[in-house]
Amino acid sequence: MKVRQDAWTEEDDLLLAETVLRHVREGSTQLNAFEEVGDKLNRTSAACGFRWNAVVRHNYDKALSLAKKQRKQRQRILGKDQAAKKRLLYTPPSPTISDIMVPHVQEEERALEAEVDATSYEAAEEFVVAEALAPKVNNTTAPTERGLNLDTVIAYLESMNGRTLQAEVLKTENERLKLEIKGLKKRNEDLEHKISHLEQNSGLMQEDYETLMNIMNRARKLVLLEEEERPATKFKMDRNGNLEKMAE
Repeated sequence: MKVRQDAWTEEDDLLLAETVLRHVREGSTQLNAFEEVGDKLNRTSAACGFRWNAVVRHNYDKALSLAKKQRKQRQRILGKDQAAKKRLLYTPPSPTISDIMVPHVQEEERALEAEVDATSYEAAEEFVVAEALAPKVNNTTAPTERGLNLDTVIAYLESMNGRTLQAEVLKTENERLKLEIKGLKKRNEDLEHKISHLEQNSGLMQEDYETLMNIMNRARKLVLLEEEERPATKFKMDRNGNLEKMAE
């Protein structure tokens, strides 16, 4: 039974990427690759598929495209009959009797642990704290006197261990989300700075445009005034019927 729930490492992501690319390149399926990686890392194929699609795949887009091209070239060489068939590179191991029975045994154990009385857990916690703080004396009969036994203490410590592991996973995820939020805030600040710079440039361009239009309007008015003030040229016709300019 695959129960691994700790955070993914760079080595795990690299193994996942290499396996998926190899399966795609050689004509297998991504699901088959997830099963192979899941057996190697003691994770479920669904967890491997989610990790690939959510995180790892974005870093290997070019490599995945190249692997698909290599698969097509390989299929052309093998022919249409071979190209139409998916060749699975990995065959998951068949479950044994122990693999089938272990989940049932674990479920029974969890059911038995759930039946432990809450007061026994509180007493076990008090006993563990007292043992940690009390001086080392010959007090081996204390658990029995308080109504405790070894199984109760072990069950309590195991439950605390499970909570610690879950807390570590949540802490790792929290740190990742904090880094992501920090990056998004930095990107938001950069975009706001760029928008402010563009708005400032837009205002300057608008002012320059208005100034240029005012200059052009003044120049147009000056040309019109010069044309109005310039006297009209007068002509007269001589005896031969030719026009000649009259002196002003």
